[in-house]
Amino acid sequence: MINTISTQANKLVNLTNRKHRVSPSKTKLLTITSGKGGVGKSTFTANIAYLFAKAGLKVGVIDADIGLANMQVLFDVKPTLTMFDYIDGKSDLEDVFIKTQYPNITLIAGKSGYQYSKHSNSLVLARIVQDIIDIEKFDIVLVDTGAGLNEYVKEFLTISSNILALTTTDPSALTDVYALMKMLSKDKNSLMLCFNHTKNYKIGETITNSLQNLALKNRLNCDFMIKYLGNVSSSKNISTTGRLRKLFVNEFENQTVTKELEFIVSSLLQNLNK
Repeated sequence: MINTISTQANKLVNLTNRKHRVSPSKTKLLTITSGKGGVGKSTFTANIAYLFAKAGLKVGVIDADIGLANMQVLFDVKPTLTMFDYIDGKSDLEDVFIKTQYPNITLIAGKSGYQYSKHSNSLVLARIVQDIIDIEKFDIVLVDTGAGLNEYVKEFLTISSNILALTTTDPSALTDVYALMKMLSKDKNSLMLCFNHTKNYKIGETITNSLQNLALKNRLNCDFMIKYLGNVSSSKNISTTGRLRKLFVNEFENQTVTKELEFIVSSLLQNLNK
């Protein structure tokens, strides 16, 4: 028992005190968030992961929805280890990497119902992301955060220079996006924005311009910019493929939604910072 506690303590010390890299990693980090729950963020993340991989990139997907992890369902895998086994000192980092059925996509699973309070304010979640980046196994790492702006989500946002918010035109969802903008504008220069369940590109573009103008009116950081990347239309096939544990873009390569997601991925590749 004492040895177990000692191992876990040493792991936490290593995670929280590890020195930063001298040179930047080749791995790019993209954190995907939403503010409001229920906008389709995890489904969106899984499908763009497939498109990144299809473009020849090695993709790592971190299920960072603390307590409500569901990415393993979308990728149809049953993880025996999660990132919390690494955090708790029970496994090595690469032991929690789960190969999916899709070439070049690796899942780092979360854990539903996990009680994170014992690691509160330790920045361990930020450190595990940095550890994954540092080994340079992936070209891009996608972090699928939970909903809202709780301390766990803020921890992931803090370390990322590439943040994508997925929203809908629902007023409450837009209110949450603006709250995200206010928070990020304090120490970030930009936020990428996509609209889900939105009929056409122009609608999202118009709302993005309104949000930008609101930010200027309320005197948020004048250098803070919103980069609108595109919209995703509604399709009943998206929820159907999700229930079948399949990815929409793989099953319906020629449908409008797939083309819209391909456009977004192309825009992301042009906008991602190192």
